[in-house]
Amino acid sequence: QVQLVESGGGLVQAGGSLRLSCVVTGRTFSSYVMGWFRQAPGKEREFVGGISRDGGNTDYADSVKGRFTISRDVSKKTVYLQMYRLTPQDTAVYYCAGDRLPYPGLVRRTTSAYDDWGQGTQVTVSS
Repeated sequence: QVQLVESGGGLVQAGGSLRLSCVVTGRTFSSYVMGWFRQAPGKEREFVGGISRDGGNTDYADSVKGRFTISRDVSKKTVYLQMYRLTPQDTAVYYCAGDRLPYPGLVRRTTSAYDDWGQGTQVTVSS
């Protein structure tokens, strides 16, 4: 059974940092494109960033580019989302997701492309 489990969320002041983690079990980690999404109250789930299967390519939403960094550790079957200079607009539930896209260098941005999802972790940024 495939499971994606996020951790690392919490409450932080504006300008602060957080690192989210997502551990994958039940499937070969390297077979996944890994994405991070977020959903704020009353809004649709949106793409934050993603990392290709081989780790050689990343893609970020314009709203987080330069502030957030995604990385993956194959030995730990974990993908990370390092977030810097957080603002209240970053407040949301953050989800990791796995895309079974069979191409090593691509990252997709649409939620429908992702096959497996974590349960989400809350990030709250106070002003």
